[in-house]
Amino acid sequence: MASIPLRLRDHSYEVLIGPGVRASLAETVQRLGARRAVVVSARPEEWVPDTGVDTLLLPARDGERDKTLSTVEALCGEFVRFGLTRSDVVVSCGGGTTTDVVGLAAALYHRGVPVVHLPTTLLAQVDASVGGKTAVNLPAGKNLVGAYWQPSAVLCDTDYLSTLPIREVLNGLGEIARCHFIGAGDLRGLSLPEQITASVTLKAGIVERDERDAGPRHLLNYGHTLGHALERATDFALRHGEAVAIGTVFAGRLAGALGRIGEERVREHQEVVGSYGLPTALPEGPATETLVRLMRHDKKALTGLTFVLDGPNGAELVDDVPHGLVADVLERMPRAGLADLVGEAVPGASSNDAVLT
Repeated sequence: MASIPLRLRDHSYEVLIGPGVRASLAETVQRLGARRAVVVSARPEEWVPDTGVDTLLLPARDGERDKTLSTVEALCGEFVRFGLTRSDVVVSCGGGTTTDVVGLAAALYHRGVPVVHLPTTLLAQVDASVGGKTAVNLPAGKNLVGAYWQPSAVLCDTDYLSTLPIREVLNGLGEIARCHFIGAGDLRGLSLPEQITASVTLKAGIVERDERDAGPRHLLNYGHTLGHALERATDFALRHGEAVAIGTVFAGRLAGALGRIGEERVREHQEVVGSYGLPTALPEGPATETLVRLMRHDKKALTGLTFVLDGPNGAELVDDVPHGLVADVLERMPRAGLADLVGEAVPGASSNDAVLT
């Protein structure tokens, strides 16, 4: 088992990673002094460990379509009916959508109640559950309404991952692949628990330096500006990690077009993403102008188009990237049918089979 501390000025917690760590939930709840718990789970009841206290179990559904303010409102209504207080605890059990929605509900209810995350997907374990960002979507874009609300603990039980279909594993590998370009080094060839630990360690260090996106935390959005746009443009037929993988390849090409990196480093983006069995081409269908318009709604954008891009000093936030250059780089990227992109991901995963054990 790995234990990664995340130490902030006003709040600290541990991220536990390993087989069977969900069994420590009751101990965690006891440490918090909670008398009641609400567990919101997108997984079967038998996946949820005992909390050790009076518990209300609420069903949830993973998926972007339930990542809305109405879902948050419905959860808070259940908290009221159960009599949840600020000294109690909320527990999420599911993927990234469940983590985000439950985290935001916990942040808003009574202006904040403790929350513990039990992420059950690779994507949630390496990304959504750690760092305190909670958000839901609006029709205009992803994660536009949210709050910073740090969990009291994160229990990344790797036993959950053995139940995942290969495409869901690849969804998480999209986030791991982009870590190559923001300070984690080359994680290829490591076991999956080692990749999770390295990714979480990197994220924890960045969040400790910048909890609220005032500076270094922007690095975690590498590949996400186009990635979020692709999710919206395909009506979420492309999963988050797949879209971020394509966005990472695009970020390398855009950095090259701006003269920030050389051709060899541009090719490295393609090679690293492809080595994980992830898609590297744009999907057919979404027009270039549609993607540019959606990227303008990105949360990082202050004026014009903003991206996190590689450069001589490493990755950094780059503002006011010319519209025409962005469109040109997009136009030069290869395109493939959505079925071909997903199909491209699955066969390449055979090289990662040993990573899953």
